Amino acid sequence: MKKNKIAIAVALCMAAVLTACGGAPKTETTKAAGAETTKAGTETTAAGAETTKAGAESSAAGGKLVMVTNAEFPPYEYHENNDIVGIDADIAKAIADKMGMELEIQDMAFDSLIPAVQSGKADFTAAGMTVNEDRKKNVDFTDTYAQAAQVIIVKEGSEIKAPADLDGKKIGVQTGTTGDIYAGDIKDANIQRFNKGMEAVMALTQGKVDAVVIDREPAKVFVKENTGLKILDEAFTEEEYAIALKKGNTELLNKMNAAIKELKDSGELQKIVDKYITAK
Repeated sequence: MKKNKIAIAVALCMAAVLTACGGAPKTETTKAAGAETTKAGTETTAAGAETTKAGAESSAAGGKLVMVTNAEFPPYEYHENNDIVGIDADIAKAIADKMGMELEIQDMAFDSLIPAVQSGKADFTAAGMTVNEDRKKNVDFTDTYAQAAQVIIVKEGSEIKAPADLDGKKIGVQTGTTGDIYAGDIKDANIQRFNKGMEAVMALTQGKVDAVVIDREPAKVFVKENTGLKILDEAFTEEEYAIALKKGNTELLNKMNAAIKELKDSGELQKIVDKYITAK
């Protein structure tokens, strides 16, 4: 009997040890630009089930931040040779530097940006993105880093003199932008959507649309580069730009807000804006 009791006790101890080992999470460590990054691994439970950790939060906890943008929106983001540059790119780089992290920028269609953040493919998006109630339902926003406005570009001599004159007209917009959203409120308007802001402006110069609704700063660049166009004095809308993150990622949100405050207080953020906005 004693032997049987001892054997049972030993068996129970061994089972407990094996169960403890099986429940330990597996992690994988890689290096990015000299920094060690702990990737989200898979946890194998005692019952054999595997659980995948959230990817976006773990990537931001390591050495790299992944930003997505639509690099067709000068001066906020655009291509220069093989690089993506502009106000948003520089601000994001400055934020990453203050957080001691590497920044990776990926280019994609504007209407794919928020889904990329929601799915964890990216940590955040900075793309001249206006803060509005609809977007707040899907993402969290940092503090505002720029004041903006949607304006109306028309041809010189156009009969369109103010936003009220857009009723019933053909309006060019960039798909998924705030201009696209707000243009939908224009009475009897025929909205023509384009993948790039420049394509909408080209349609205007060719007489395919009567006006273009777009952000004020890109509008200045487009008008400067295309003779015969002008921006109406009255803005179509006034708005604010901020960085969008996956909902609930409060740790990254707080760190980015702290970095934005530092950039504002030091004057560095304004220097970045002044570097790119030269068209008047």
